[in-house]
Amino acid sequence: MDPNHDKNQVQKTRAEYGRDAWTHLSQLRRLSPLIQCITNFVSMDLTANVLLSAGASPAMLHGIDEISDFTPNVNAVYINVGTLSADWLPAMKAAAELASKFNKPWVLDPVAAGASGFRLKACLELVDLKPTVIRGNGSEIIALSNASVGHTKGVDSSHQSTDALEAAKSLAKASGGIVAISGAVDIITDGDRVVGARNGVPMLQKITATGCAVTALISAFVAIDPSHPMEATASALSVFGLAGEMGMEQAKGPASLRMHLIDSLHGLDETALVSRSNITNLS
Repeated sequence: MDPNHDKNQVQKTRAEYGRDAWTHLSQLRRLSPLIQCITNFVSMDLTANVLLSAGASPAMLHGIDEISDFTPNVNAVYINVGTLSADWLPAMKAAAELASKFNKPWVLDPVAAGASGFRLKACLELVDLKPTVIRGNGSEIIALSNASVGHTKGVDSSHQSTDALEAAKSLAKASGGIVAISGAVDIITDGDRVVGARNGVPMLQKITATGCAVTALISAFVAIDPSHPMEATASALSVFGLAGEMGMEQAKGPASLRMHLIDSLHGLDETALVSRSNITNLS
């Protein structure tokens, strides 16, 4: 992968981003990439169902004894530290190292990165292994960029995505990867370019593991377009947010939104995605 490939591209229009999102989703459905998910206990169910409904093939495999045989054969690795323990960290590191060795993209979700010294140290060690994409909320990205504890309120963010823009740019340049910040506007940057994805509904925040699930979806999109991780990340965020919008049109609350989110993601078609996807350049 050329790390400067995305940086050298001419900025796209909203319509072009929408067509890219459909291309990514249709390729995902056709190719059904195998995504290894080392994720937390709370998110496993929703993560697997989101990947399946989008067209990917999830493998919820986190045992270190299987990593050496399995990871080289996947299309991407997704690592989420939500229910982190000392027992899981070696497997996370081994999977990240093998993904890099075999030129497979891997994506990091640094859940509550600033909540404790142990968690922050683990996340920084994973960042040193060069994830293709880091996706977190504003507080998590600030904690990683500043390498400091205390910026997070559990798994919730104390900051808007826009508050973390400069931290995200700095982290992207330091890590060599794409950094995405979730919020009212999802912000994606490679350290220079900045893109915003504005699809989604506030009630998604009332469903546990939606952030974890969208990071897994990013892994699947990057798996089918590893040469354009920034565009793939923006597409994934827009697709997930739009599925939330469409699900909200039928939902009565968080529980029914969860169901309709999965259904909407499965049934999302070209007309709806191209017309309603809202990805724009912010710089």
